[in-house]
Amino acid sequence: MLVAVISLAVMGGIFGIVLGIAGKKFAVEVDPRVEELISLMPGANCGACGKAGCAAFAEAVVAGEANPKLCTPGGASLYEKIAAVMGTDAGSYEERKTARLLCQGGFEQAKMLYEYQGVHDCHLALANFKGPKACNFGCIRMGNCFRVCPFGAIEMGADGLPVVDPYKCTGCNKCVVECPQQILELVGVSHLVTVRCLNLEKGKTARDICTTACIKCKLCEKNCPEDAVHVEPRSFGSVAVVDYSLCTNCGICAAKCPTKAIQITEQIDENVVREMGTPEDASPEPGCGSCSVCAG
Repeated sequence: MLVAVISLAVMGGIFGIVLGIAGKKFAVEVDPRVEELISLMPGANCGACGKAGCAAFAEAVVAGEANPKLCTPGGASLYEKIAAVMGTDAGSYEERKTARLLCQGGFEQAKMLYEYQGVHDCHLALANFKGPKACNFGCIRMGNCFRVCPFGAIEMGADGLPVVDPYKCTGCNKCVVECPQQILELVGVSHLVTVRCLNLEKGKTARDICTTACIKCKLCEKNCPEDAVHVEPRSFGSVAVVDYSLCTNCGICAAKCPTKAIQITEQIDENVVREMGTPEDASPEPGCGSCSVCAG
């Protein structure tokens, strides 16, 4: 028995020495800058940069294969920190973008066709006769965007519509991708004028099903001093669209719009955003985030 124990101990020691030598011989050197960048990353692993996660993005930045500004959740403060680690210039600050809802069809504004009693999911609701709302272009109000946001930047308002907090939103694009109606878009924070309607129906039909719909009256188009807004044709129908390269945020189109389909967003304080950096709750909750069952 003693001989067996001693033999195992000796073999274990030999194997340990061999593994130690092999570990040193075949060790892959890791650039210390990678670890430093990983410690600076938001840690949300949202994929907005096109990589599998923050660690993969850090490796790509060090290898010169990724632009630091692809990390939208990090913002300007992160770019400056990365530049310090890499010994480069952070360059000009690219305008921050946040998600904006292109719909105002809340409980009081939009007509309903029936009362939906299924699973609270936008995709599933749409599978039932194109959803319970009479408007086929509006928000389904089931909160998929709210559940998929890894930064806690979206809450469901009293009117059933999602409300985006521009100070928490990092422009990661997850809600935009998740929305089956494609009524969430990323807009630069300096662009304050938004046509919050995508209804392509004729004016009377659109107004009959939603009091805040674009009725294609072209008053916005006729009164814009910069020729920045036009009622444009789509695959079928038309809707007002703002050209942000020309818009000066004068607000005339919003004032002239009879249904208030065009809204002026409040200007956010970019200095506050820079000081905030990445939200403390950047790390997503465990699980797929498609429902509230696991979290409960």
